[in-house]
Amino acid sequence: MSRLKLIPPLLSVAALAACATQPPTADLSPAASAPAPTPGYDWIRNTDEPPQQALVYGMAHSDEVKLQLFCRPGSDALDLAAMLDKPARQLRLESGGDTETYRATSEEAAISDGYYAQARASTKDPVFQRFRRLGWIAVWDGDERHAYAARPAALAGIERFFAACG
Repeated sequence: MSRLKLIPPLLSVAALAACATQPPTADLSPAASAPAPTPGYDWIRNTDEPPQQALVYGMAHSDEVKLQLFCRPGSDALDLAAMLDKPARQLRLESGGDTETYRATSEEAAISDGYYAQARASTKDPVFQRFRRLGWIAVWDGDERHAYAARPAALAGIERFFAACG
């Protein structure tokens, strides 16, 4: 075989090798893929019902609530309540690559369309530790993922909630 016939295949291999050795241009860290806050919604820490602590994602001064976390100070046990479009036997949460699935009960919501799903968890679960660091968590409703991201001003309230819960 002539050396000239080998040049095109060698150039193709060299081009592929050059592509494979290029450094990545995108930041693939969990923080780089963090969802943006939704207008009008935020994380609100509620201490109005001592000794229970509550952290709620919704619209301030309204009944529009998407996810609620409740605990008794120092217990590290969480009661979760999420608004879903469909009834669910599981509540699946995600934050920064960590996911957890919790057994849940659901019933029709009394004040809005949809279903109110409840589950139990621990503040020590990786998904909540990641949420505590990143300021966002996502809830899966069937095949739909709903991300709940904090605005910068709400981050301190999220930390105080988890510090109080234990």
